Formats: sequence, structure tokens, C-alpha cells
Amino acid sequence: MDFFHSQETLTAAEWGMRAVVGYFFLLIAAKLLGQRSISQLRFLDFIIALILGNIIAHPLSDEHLSLTGSMISTTVLVILYILTSWLSLKWNVLKHFLDPAPLTLVKHGKMMMKNLRKARISVDHLFSELRKQQIEDIDKIALALWEPGGTISVFLETQYQPVTPKDMYIPTSSFSLVRPIIVEGTTNVNLLTQQGKNKMWLEAQIQAKQVNWKDVVLATIDDQDQIHVYTEAATAEQNERTPF
Repeated sequence: MDFFHSQETLTAAEWGMRAVVGYFFLLIAAKLLGQRSISQLRFLDFIIALILGNIIAHPLSDEHLSLTGSMISTTVLVILYILTSWLSLKWNVLKHFLDPAPLTLVKHGKMMMKNLRKARISVDHLFSELRKQQIEDIDKIALALWEPGGTISVFLETQYQPVTPKDMYIPTSSFSLVRPIIVEGTTNVNLLTQQGKNKMWLEAQIQAKQVNWKDVVLATIDDQDQIHVYTEAATAEQNERTPF
């Protein structure tokens, strides 16, 4: 365990052990911090990510630095992060500091230039974001908000919103989530249990469709326990029909 402490030199194996320990320790720390994509990082998340990366990187490249000290510092920062996140749920002042209210950029077709300057975004950037959402005319916008995460939420005026089946009084079936139950021969036993079924029931459903279990590449199940089976031959035939 000498690789944990500062050394004059480290062997190749000790450098490797530092990397392995640092990698898995950072995985655990990241798991405790919560899973967010880059676009979802809050101000506090961004600061913590920078600090943790800097703390762990130094002992992994400098043998004169102790890995133990970096791990202690990281643990303290993770505890502080969790404590701050918990306090932000209880203390509105801290909550509004870390997660400020969204800024109104456009309201009923009129741009709020003061809020645009406060968000530090240009009119060109605003229009670029609107084009990404297939909005070509600012007059169609009822409300556009600059969210704390850096994204723009846009709500169209009612006359420009897409027509739904409810508007046309068209009867619809209830929503049903389709999930993979078999992927390349591997059965999702947990999903079967959630559906209140077992593997014998699944095998019976596959046999009822006159499909050999070994030929099943993918099978899906919906909320109504309907099974859809895709075999290797059917998948190959579909790929041949798909134009490139």
C-alpha cells in the first residue's frame, strides 16, 4: 500500500494501482453526487466537478503527492455537496441562490432585452435556439424562458400549437410503454417479475407465435402483456429492404 503515500519514485505497477484506486474512488464519488448530463449541471455541480477532477488528477501524475490526502479532500467535498443540496431543499435563500428562477426572454412575441442582457445571451443566440426547435417567427411565441441549467423553454401561442386527438374528439387508446424483455437470448428477469410473470409464461408466449427460442434476437412487452418477437431472419430481411 506504499503507492498511497508520497514517494520519490513509483514503479509501473504502483502507478497502475494509483490509477485503479483513483478511478473506482471517483466512480463512487460521482455516484454519490448524482447522475447529471453536462447540460443539466447546476452552478454548484459545475464547481464541484472542476474541483474533484483537479484534486484527483494531481496525485495520479505526481509521485510526490499522497493519494490519501486527495481521497480525504474528495470525501469532505462530497459530504459538503450533499449537505448543501439538502439545505437548499430546506432553506429558500440558498435554494434561490443555487437554482434561481427562470428569466423571461420572450413574452407574447416581445423580447425582454433586460433579461437577455442579464442572461448574457445575444439576440442571435436566442434565434439560433429557436431555429433548433423549428420556430421561425418570434411572434408565435407565448413564452420563452431561460432556465437555470442554460436551456431555453419555449411555449407557443395556442393558435400555433399542434392539433391533438383530444381537440378533434378522436378516441385514443391508453399509453403503453414497450420495453425489451429478451435481448440476444438474455431474458430480463426483473422486468418479468414486475409484470407478475415468469419465464415459463414467456416461453409459452414465444411458442404460441411459432418461433424457436434460439432464433429470438429481440422480444418486447407492453403494459398489456403483449409480446412482440423479432427473429434473426426477420431482422436481416428488414435490413435488406432499408435503403442506404
